[in-house]
This record gives sequence, structure tokens and C-alpha cells, in this order.
Amino acid sequence: PTKPRRESSVAAWVNVIYGCNEHCTYCVVPNTRGVEQSRPMESVRREMEELGALGFKEVTLLGQNIDSWGRDMHPKRKFSDLLHHVADTPGVERIRFVTSHPRYISERVVDAVAEHPSLMEYFHIPFQAGDNEVLRNMRRGYTRERYLHVIDRIRRRIPEVAISADVIVGFPGETEEQFEQTLDLMRQVKFDCLITAAYSPRPHTPAATWPNQLPDDVKEDRLRRINELAAQHAYERNLRYLGRVEEVLVEERNVKNPTQVMGRTRGNRLVFFDGDIAELRGRMVP
Repeated sequence: PTKPRRESSVAAWVNVIYGCNEHCTYCVVPNTRGVEQSRPMESVRREMEELGALGFKEVTLLGQNIDSWGRDMHPKRKFSDLLHHVADTPGVERIRFVTSHPRYISERVVDAVAEHPSLMEYFHIPFQAGDNEVLRNMRRGYTRERYLHVIDRIRRRIPEVAISADVIVGFPGETEEQFEQTLDLMRQVKFDCLITAAYSPRPHTPAATWPNQLPDDVKEDRLRRINELAAQHAYERNLRYLGRVEEVLVEERNVKNPTQVMGRTRGNRLVFFDGDIAELRGRMVP
């Protein structure tokens, strides 16, 4: 079992699968955390019930490749089975999960989110690059076309969904044209939130040994450009919520303004508003 997220008495993390079998060429996780090991369904449910009894209102199920949950079991189980099993956990009003892999996320998972009100309409699905050759070099196991199909399928099923992602720029050998493909994918998707990074070599990974490393100034320029576009898209996505009333779970005091509280929408957007944290912490408003 994992310890609740310490900085919050409202939201907690629960690990459901450890390790990773993917061996992306830039990543140290398989070497440091080993092969995938799924926690038994009842163990996850039991920990969530304990958290609910302690007053935690939100739980995020955690895994490096969470859609792989159950593949190592005998007989094999599906991640959607786990979602259905924990969706009605007493006391836990909101459930999220990260991180989804474009190669493994299934329609069953999307259907589970659409079916259960306790499952938040939010997916974190890294795409890492928008060019197929770069994706092959990263050993990601999918194409840009597959990624765009996944996003389209989710948005058709859950129109109000929020989607975030990770992306790496300046991967060894990435050309300007290939980087433009990443920008183009971003323009097609318009992510609600994008976590960006310039590539940096990690010890004991294949990509770190390749001779075609890019200069720092190229990586920094591409990171700046991608951040600007990501911020523009996040702003455009946020505009959809102007004038709307959203369900917000209050978590903490606004550290920059003690007269305000901070909460999150179902789509994981931060909201700040006037209020007494002693009265509102852990409450769903309005």
C-alpha cells in the first residue's frame, strides 16, 4: 500500500501497478523499477476503503503504464475491471488514474469513465513526439495516426473530457521538420494541459549513447516554442468554461492569498475563490 499524498488531507495516491515493460530508449524506469507487477484488485479496493474512512474524497490510481494493470495476472485481468470494482468505494467521491499509454488504452476504460460518475472525465496520455520516425527511435510502439485516433475516440465518447499529455523536444536526431510534426499534432489535439521537456540523456539508456545529440540552444529554442503553443491551447480550452458553473472539490488554502481556497474541477483545472478553508476543505461546491 502507498501512503496518502502528505500535503493533502483530501486527495491521495494509490499505486496499482509497479514497474514497466516498455523499454523506451530514453527512460530509466524499467532498469530502476523492474518489470510490471499488478496489485491484487481486493488490495487496491481495501486501501481505497481505508482512505475513504479517513476522510479522503479523491483518489488517483497510479502506474507508469496503468492500462497494463492485470496483464501479469493469472488469469489475466483488464484495467477496466479494476475501475468498475473500485468505482463505488464508500467515501471516495472522485477517482482519477495516471498514466495511460496510447498503445494500451482501451474502449472499455473509456466506457467505464463515461459510465461511472465517480470516475473523472480526465485522461493523461503522453504522446512524446509527433513524428513517426522519432516515435520509432523512442521505441514508443505507436504512430501519430494511432495517437490521434485514440484522442478522437475518447472525445467522441466523452465530449466534455479534459486531456493532458507529456512531450519531449530535441530528441537525438530530431530535425526541424520532425519537430514541426509535433507542433502540428498539438494544433490538431489542443491539449488542456501539456507537460513539456527538452531531452536530456539518462544513464544506462540507449538514446544517451547515440552520436546525434542536438545542441542545447536548439533544444532550448524548441522548448520555448512548444511552451508558447501549449499555453495558447490551454488558454483556448479554458475559455470554454467562462460563465459556467463547475463542480469543485476544495483541497487547500490558496498559498498566495490566505482569504481564498483552492480546488479542482472534474477536468483537473485549478480554481481559486474566496472562502474559509476550515469550513470548505473536503467539500464539493457549489
